[in-house]
Amino acid sequence: MNYKKLGKILGKIMILEGILMLAPLAVSIIYRESVQNMLAFLIPIIIVTGIGLILQIPKPERDNLYQKEGFALTAIVWIFMTMFGAVPFVINGDIPNYIDACFEMMSGFTTTGSSIISDITTVSHSTLFWRSFSHWIGGMGVLVFVLIFIPESNDGSSMYLLRAESPGPQVGKIVSKMKMTTRILYLIYLGMTVLEIIILMLDKPIPGYENEHLFFSLLATFGCAGTGGFGFIPGSMQLFSPFSQYVMAIFLILFGCNFSLYYLILIGKIKEVLKSEEFRCYFLIISTAIALVFISLVGRFDSFPQDYTTEESFRHSLFQVASLMTTAGYTTTDYDVWPMLAKTTLVLVMFFGAMAGSTAGGIKISRLVIALKGTYVNVRTLINPRYVPRARFEGKHLNQKIINDVFAFFTLYFLIFLAAVFLLAFDPVNGDTFTIISDAGTYTTEHGFFSNFSAVLTCISNVGPAFEAVGPYASFAEYSSLSKIVLTLTMLIGRLEILPVLILFNRRTWMRS
Repeated sequence: MNYKKLGKILGKIMILEGILMLAPLAVSIIYRESVQNMLAFLIPIIIVTGIGLILQIPKPERDNLYQKEGFALTAIVWIFMTMFGAVPFVINGDIPNYIDACFEMMSGFTTTGSSIISDITTVSHSTLFWRSFSHWIGGMGVLVFVLIFIPESNDGSSMYLLRAESPGPQVGKIVSKMKMTTRILYLIYLGMTVLEIIILMLDKPIPGYENEHLFFSLLATFGCAGTGGFGFIPGSMQLFSPFSQYVMAIFLILFGCNFSLYYLILIGKIKEVLKSEEFRCYFLIISTAIALVFISLVGRFDSFPQDYTTEESFRHSLFQVASLMTTAGYTTTDYDVWPMLAKTTLVLVMFFGAMAGSTAGGIKISRLVIALKGTYVNVRTLINPRYVPRARFEGKHLNQKIINDVFAFFTLYFLIFLAAVFLLAFDPVNGDTFTIISDAGTYTTEHGFFSNFSAVLTCISNVGPAFEAVGPYASFAEYSSLSKIVLTLTMLIGRLEILPVLILFNRRTWMRS
């Protein structure tokens, strides 16, 4: 294990986190917050920067990383980023409990958006900014950003880091140089972020929050870009105008696309984008899900409290499907009281997720397509042993290794999912009744199996809100510390897509080879 090299890269990440914390510190100064709020960021900045500089001192014996080291380093980086990133919440008193603060910060960096804050109106501007900014940081990936600056190796070390952090079954370079690939990805990411901020600024401010128009546009965009979804005002996106809600829904769908497709568009290869199987399947699923939810709301298959117009039914259907399928988790209404068809559809799209190579979580459309094709090949082979597999995906032959990797991912995903649901069954909160106040009115709900099931689903898929006692107008605050640790780890596993975390905690990783 190349400990000195690992330490050197980790040190760079610590310095980067210190630099990034200057942004919420600036927000604290602009809004003239208390000295305690300013120190809440200044102290961690000094600590993480100091640690980062110390880790730069040892000289590595070799400059390359093996695959296991790259995967383990990725998991370590996300854990350390969370542990230090949570410190400001404890110092300024917005989240006094450190376990709760780590839950919130992991939810931010992994672009999950699940929160333990029950009353968002009591939180400082600097904390609101740091929470939402963490979505933007974690959306494209921390190590992907660092790859822009560290020297590119010829031994595959950079690719190991990219594969460990980037979502999807197949990760590759869009141009010959890794450094240029990461620069292109981040320029596209930044450009789309700036564009959404500008468009949101064209809308009228939220009544009662006229002085917060730019601030709210920034936070809303950070959540859309990273497909995160931390709420920063009561009701999540409910108070935003229909124009802004449509804008955010469209950008959520765009950020759920593979960023490599945008590069193809920029170089004029639009036909290749339209030929993408995952792209077509992604929009087919979104369109079908929106139609099903819309029909259930307009048809009123079940009685539910909201009285929507046809336009409102379509807008809420579009927004919630876009938000939950791209695993952003923003809400415009209380979907937990919707008809069963609508809720079932939303649960399914939470599983699916968006495209590989996007900022979204979930299983990914590419894996679903590959799994279906792999199943078809296996069934045909059982029927006719002489059958020669000809399955293709995105114009390339699907070899058995890729199919097996996808099946292995599904197996691990659901085993971890079930294990987390089982562990949450021991929480004392089970059976308690909670009062929910939303746009649907005031009603009570019991914390039961479906609350735990949807809580684990929303964390491992990095969605944010769930159903029942942890629905869109509730929080995760009532869970015990042990359950919050389980869910925090589940968020990390979901964001890094299992393997980096498993490799980190495997003792063989740290044994001499």
